[in-house]
Amino acid sequence: MAEPVVGIIMGSQSDWQTMQNTADTLDRLGVAYETRIVSAHRTPERMVDYAKTARERGLKVIVAGAGGAAHLPGMVASMTPLPVFGVPVQSKALNGWDSLLSIAQMPGGVPVGTLAVGRSGAVNAGLLAAGVIALLDPKVADALDAYRAEQSAGVAEAPRDDA
Repeated sequence: MAEPVVGIIMGSQSDWQTMQNTADTLDRLGVAYETRIVSAHRTPERMVDYAKTARERGLKVIVAGAGGAAHLPGMVASMTPLPVFGVPVQSKALNGWDSLLSIAQMPGGVPVGTLAVGRSGAVNAGLLAAGVIALLDPKVADALDAYRAEQSAGVAEAPRDDA
């Protein structure tokens, strides 16, 4: 099995329902990844260790999903030079707006690429991570090209009444 090049992290087990979409996307494109629960609030030492060792462990990109206060993506980005893509997990209290704003409003100098709330954001985070890996891996580049071609081929030219 290939060494992971993407880290998929989340703040709690309940975030896996959303973040599994990132894993599924990477599986489809042949990108090796690892998954971890790394809470900024409940396991801060685990988070620090994960972020500080990510590059030396061979990761190239981190996708961090978080709900509520959503500190995980920004905190991890502050401790690693790797690109971090944040996925706002839909929260019950504010329907994901709290997560989205917490991830998007990073101060200048600590970038986090912020995706859409929920499943769409998780899928797109997988595609972005694969895009970064595709710069280094021709097989992933080919898989990403095929994925995009399939997406295009699946769009009809005209609407149908039976659809």
